[in-house]
Amino acid sequence: MARASKEKKNLLAPLTESQIFRSIFRTGIPVTRRQRMLSILNNIFLHLHPVRIPKHAVKIKYVWCMGGLSFFLFLTLTISGILLMFYYRPTVEYAYNDIIDLKEQVPFGVMREIHRWGAHLMVITVWLHMFRVFMTGSYKSPREFNWCIGVVLLTLTLLLSFTGYLLPWDQLAIWAITVGTNMARATPFMGHEGPGAALLSIGDVNLVHAGSDIRFALLGGRFVGDAALLRFYVLHCIAIPVIIVIFMAIHFWRIRKDGGISRPL
Repeated sequence: MARASKEKKNLLAPLTESQIFRSIFRTGIPVTRRQRMLSILNNIFLHLHPVRIPKHAVKIKYVWCMGGLSFFLFLTLTISGILLMFYYRPTVEYAYNDIIDLKEQVPFGVMREIHRWGAHLMVITVWLHMFRVFMTGSYKSPREFNWCIGVVLLTLTLLLSFTGYLLPWDQLAIWAITVGTNMARATPFMGHEGPGAALLSIGDVNLVHAGSDIRFALLGGRFVGDAALLRFYVLHCIAIPVIIVIFMAIHFWRIRKDGGISRPL
């Protein structure tokens, strides 16, 4: 066995000792514990994770893997969403017909169903992840800040699901967004029917009114139309995903800085 291992090492030596290999993998093939630690710290993807993982962190009954599944679903939604962007046009004239074509005409049109069901599953897994964190007390010191980041990610996940609801441009989508944005009129200080809106005034002129509140900003007008579809498309495909990626990186980094996954009580 030792002889076979030595022969294998000799065969790989020209590759692992070459300048190209050493320029990419600075620590070489990790053999010792120190080399393993350095290979993790020097890797752009692995350095977000702790160098050591406690034994309980690999037990399904404790962690449920909901955080990892949420991240996997986000990657799936990103890839399927990029493919859908090649065929979908965010205009009133083409949006609904493009959705129909994705079902019946476009090769790999199943990507739309993968995207839709993946979005539903991501909402469920994020909720379950928050539930697991709460039930195991993982929000306690020193992880309070990361719990707040998780709450922000939960809110962004719901907003991501909400903004994608309008894109099919069918009756269900239009009326669902109409109801949802009508609720925004009652947002404190930002909705013209919400508490505190009357306080934001200069003389007899209200700064927050039906033509300048959060609902108007979301729809780009007073009704669900072409401007609303374009704004929801930009929010769904660019703005919210970019913000989620930033907060997700902070979330993973803080897990490492806070000592990895919390231990059982």
